[in-house]
Amino acid sequence: MTMRIAFKSIVVALLLSALPEIGQSADRPIRLLALGDSLTEGYGLPPGSDFPNVLEHALKAKGFNVTVIKAGVSGDTSAGGRARLDWSLGDEKNAPDAAIVELGANDGLRGLPVAEMAKNLDDILARFRARHIPVLLAGMKAPRNYGEIYAKSFDAVFPQLAKKYGVLFYPFFLDGVVLNTNLLQADALHPNPKGVDVIVKNIAPMVVRLIDEAKEKHAS
Repeated sequence: MTMRIAFKSIVVALLLSALPEIGQSADRPIRLLALGDSLTEGYGLPPGSDFPNVLEHALKAKGFNVTVIKAGVSGDTSAGGRARLDWSLGDEKNAPDAAIVELGANDGLRGLPVAEMAKNLDDILARFRARHIPVLLAGMKAPRNYGEIYAKSFDAVFPQLAKKYGVLFYPFFLDGVVLNTNLLQADALHPNPKGVDVIVKNIAPMVVRLIDEAKEKHAS
């Protein structure tokens, strides 16, 4: 009898000792990776006014426990994002719970082959899917100076890939900002702090859906 009581005490102690760790896991912020170029990195912006930082603050203001990981590199093409994806994802322990993919603007500015951009983005989405990480794909529009054929084929890549992989899709990352000089820096390409605020406000509902997908994945 004494041995049985002692055994039960050991089991209870072990269970109780595990509770704090379980609680910490449940309370852990959703880790949201923002993979992109200068539009994500915050080119030309004051500290703290970049897209990932403003998005994180906006989500927290709505009551979401989230950490937005800034993985934007100025000048990056889709090939650059693809090349550093493994580093951005990290190991299984530190992998993000969900991701926003914002790439392609520099491919369009440089007039790079659309087929190559499509291949790079396809591989990025395939690797996210292999890791069971929900994605929000942000679309981009090509500059019109390369001609209508280039622009149409470029623009079509993003919705086609979103449909192929069944990921959330935000049609145009710079929606409401592009061509508005009040929301752009002097280069007329990158958003100023007010422009970032507009981007975050517009994309936030889709990001909330992304967070819900991440929560559902962890619950299953």
